[in-house]
Amino acid sequence: MTTTVLLDLQLRSDASPEEVESTVRETLAQTRQHHGCESLEVLVDDADPTHLVVVEHWTTTADHDAYAAWRGTPEGASPLGQVLAAPGVKRIYSSTIELS
Repeated sequence: MTTTVLLDLQLRSDASPEEVESTVRETLAQTRQHHGCESLEVLVDDADPTHLVVVEHWTTTADHDAYAAWRGTPEGASPLGQVLAAPGVKRIYSSTIELS
């Protein structure tokens, strides 16, 4: 089953939309190229445009874990922290309840 990762992000209120967009695009372009990344989507909160949720789909949890480990290295370091008001909150979902 595909693993879904939700990354909840709160942006700095003084970050310009252009800075946010370029930083998010740069970061997620690297993510997209990582082994096992099936898709990415960025949702912007209608009530608070400084609140984003990144929806990631990975082939396996192990693929995501390898990616997360890479992000923790100097070569995988992301500039995303420059536009965040606080560290992101990540939740990983790898099982579902079947609805019939």
